[in-house]
Amino acid sequence: MRLPRPKARFAISSVGLVMALALTVSSPMAASANVPITVVSLDPYTNTTSYHKTEVEPDTFSFGNTVVSAFQSGRFSDGGSSNIGFATSTDGGATWTKGFLPGTTVFATPPGPYARDTDPSVAYDPKHDTWMIISLPLDASTRGVAVIANLSTDGGLTWGNPVIVQNASGFQDFDKTWVGCDTWATSPNFGNCYAEWDDFGSGNVFHMARSTNGGLNWSPSTTPGSSVIGGLPLAQPNGRVVVPIDDGFESTVQSFVSTNGGTSYNGPFSVAAIQSHGEAGNLRSGPLPSAEVDKSGKVYVVWADCRFRSGCAENDIVMSTSTDGQTWSSVVRIPIDPTSSTVDHFLPGLAVDPNTQGGTAHLGLLYYYYPQSNCTQSTCQLTVGYVQSTDGGATWSAPVQVAGPFKNAWFPNTNQGFMEGDYNSASFVGGLAFPVFGAAKSAPCQLGANNCKQTMVAPKSGLVAGPGVFRAGLDRPVPGARSDHPVRGLKQVR
Repeated sequence: MRLPRPKARFAISSVGLVMALALTVSSPMAASANVPITVVSLDPYTNTTSYHKTEVEPDTFSFGNTVVSAFQSGRFSDGGSSNIGFATSTDGGATWTKGFLPGTTVFATPPGPYARDTDPSVAYDPKHDTWMIISLPLDASTRGVAVIANLSTDGGLTWGNPVIVQNASGFQDFDKTWVGCDTWATSPNFGNCYAEWDDFGSGNVFHMARSTNGGLNWSPSTTPGSSVIGGLPLAQPNGRVVVPIDDGFESTVQSFVSTNGGTSYNGPFSVAAIQSHGEAGNLRSGPLPSAEVDKSGKVYVVWADCRFRSGCAENDIVMSTSTDGQTWSSVVRIPIDPTSSTVDHFLPGLAVDPNTQGGTAHLGLLYYYYPQSNCTQSTCQLTVGYVQSTDGGATWSAPVQVAGPFKNAWFPNTNQGFMEGDYNSASFVGGLAFPVFGAAKSAPCQLGANNCKQTMVAPKSGLVAGPGVFRAGLDRPVPGARSDHPVRGLKQVR
């Protein structure tokens, strides 16, 4: 996404395993120790026009024992990065191979034609045994000039020069890319891959494209002329494609559906209105959705929302589900902390184990939080947490503190605030959740100086839930709860 949202870096910690605390069912609290982590990538670039050492906004995808992550490296203050980095593990997170995409920006090796690159997303096409990273290249004016795909046919260890998904033309200004592939061997559309983006230059107009040959060629899909941002294409085992997405003002979560292999899409179908509390501390954040699908085809979508809080003073992470992408369940609060707490939750990354389904579906949720919502740039404590469910979201574990706390000013500053990321992600490998995320140490983090201290990291042994079982669906929205900031105008999330 173009909007420069804060990409957070997490303070690297060598603290041992998460401590088990005595927790009560009515009041979950995060364990206070951090999870052991491994550094998987470092920003190698030295151009003076962006922040170094910085890496932000990761996505991950896993298949079998392999997990691939992609992220921005060398963040610019007004959008994009020096290049897109990747980190790949083919042994369930034990070891990692790192690198940077070729042929993208002028800083890449070999260099490409673009000034910057941003908004990476990862997918795998098992039919053609191809990994792909979709990204959004920018020109020097930060206009989104194309959607591109770098492909790997050796398990995500090396990558080819990009192929064009779509070039922008005229007044078009592309934004917020994402990709998903049909990985279900019994699907009639097995091996199809689906790319999503919007055209900010035309009012955040919804666009999709599909590939049927491992990302080598792409054809545009027929889509409604809706205003959107932040879509996530998900293939169900029956071949249907469901795209949970925000409207262009981030005031509602909605969905689009294709029943013909991505040739065309219908919608939008309403999921829910968004009631969002704006995070303190000059942090770049927003209620973009995160979504995944289980083995039965059930789609889960989560986002940050304050409808369960008095005065809309803090966000929870909330969830809705659907079996067909058109009719969605009522919004349920994920019970990470009591509604009477001061904890503010945001920037969720949802993982669903694709080998599980229904009442035994295994869900993992990585998220960021402030222990005290009412804080300032100097006092906010940006922290990473994790909870999980083994019964399809009916009950959840106690939260685990994964990393942090961090100071906002340890992250690169953007024209929309300090940036951890516009989105986050986690994926299951061997039954354990493996996110790749940013970590930071105290540093001035000055533009053009290689003095930031941020890296991409992963948990050494996957994430394990904290003790306790906390039932979802017991809370009711607060009557009259309203967002504490006006509906945003059309924006970019690069």
